[in-house]
Amino acid sequence: MVPSPLRGRGLRRPGERKRAWPKLGEGDVRRQSVSRTTARRLRRDQTEAEQKLWTHLRARRLAGYRFKRQVPLGPFIVDLACYEARLVIEVDGGQHAERSKEEATRTAWLEERGFRVLRFWNNEVMENLDAVLPEILSALRGA
Repeated sequence: MVPSPLRGRGLRRPGERKRAWPKLGEGDVRRQSVSRTTARRLRRDQTEAEQKLWTHLRARRLAGYRFKRQVPLGPFIVDLACYEARLVIEVDGGQHAERSKEEATRTAWLEERGFRVLRFWNNEVMENLDAVLPEILSALRGA
């Protein structure tokens, strides 16, 4: 029996590369200008607050919305993202207070591309998660 000449090629044409992400509107905001290995390292080395929030958002646990964590978006890596609702969630520690100008630039870049950005402090997530989750749900539903 002779193997198919197309074996292992899937449905792509010769020379065509597999796309990791579909495009979202104008420009491909998901282009990989930030290292994937950096994103993987950040997923592995999450803060305690990020882990706690992720436990409640993963696997469509919050009203069926799908979240990804430590996602490269253009030149940035965001903590959590829901593409369906175009929502980005950042969980900030004390180091972010010192970098407010960079955070403002990052937020402006994301908002120009149609994302809404929610920011929570680590202590908010750790001590008051019951208030954080309804705020996220409200943002997901567009309120």
